[in-house]
Amino acid sequence: MRRGLKTLNDSPKVSIIIPFYNCAYVNQAIESALNQTYKNIETIVVDDGSSMHKELIAPYFPFIKYVYKNNGGTATALNRGIGLATGELIAWLSSDDLFFPEKIAKQVSYMKRTSADLVYTNYSLIDGNNVVFRESVGTRLRTRLAFLKHIQNSCPINGSTVMVKKEMFRKSGPFNPKLKYTQDYDMWIRMARHARIKSMDEALLYYRKHEKMGSALFSDEQLIEIDALKKRYKNELDKLILKEQNRSIIDQ
Repeated sequence: MRRGLKTLNDSPKVSIIIPFYNCAYVNQAIESALNQTYKNIETIVVDDGSSMHKELIAPYFPFIKYVYKNNGGTATALNRGIGLATGELIAWLSSDDLFFPEKIAKQVSYMKRTSADLVYTNYSLIDGNNVVFRESVGTRLRTRLAFLKHIQNSCPINGSTVMVKKEMFRKSGPFNPKLKYTQDYDMWIRMARHARIKSMDEALLYYRKHEKMGSALFSDEQLIEIDALKKRYKNELDKLILKEQNRSIIDQ
């Protein structure tokens, strides 16, 4: 066992956090969380100050943890959910996306088999009517070196595919609330400093592309944040890449 990190229990509890803000698909996201084949789960819906579509959540109150907070953005909603989570593992599900029924079970098994701290998966694209129009569009990076080189230029991880040990947030800190569109990119870079990050080639998420999604509405602002993050972490990632290259040479 690596120093300071716990091994997983036989059937670790998983906390699925669903940030919600005026999303008309939230009931479908909740259904996909509750219908997991893996049963040791809690589903936490964090309402980030919504004024619309809240009625879609009400039927699920007996089966979920629900918390309302003033609007502060996705990072603040995720941080509130992580603070409430009682699971060893954290999964994030955007309120317009859908988990495959076996997503959690397969990721738990993979994490235990690989001793990973964070696992992300492939994913397929659906439209507003749940029609799949592209399958397995994610990026799989098979080595730590390939991951570090890729994340220096763009984010290879879809946040809704992630399962991560809760203790990693104690090492990396919370999501940055100052980042409205790239809080996930920033987090995965920070976790790359010390986390064992693994990918699964299998698609286990339906990622919804629709006209009201944030990345479509605020693409210019998102690009500005991405450019700032790349500049902020360039030197640090250069050092991590060099360290990994040297380690690979020694291991040969």
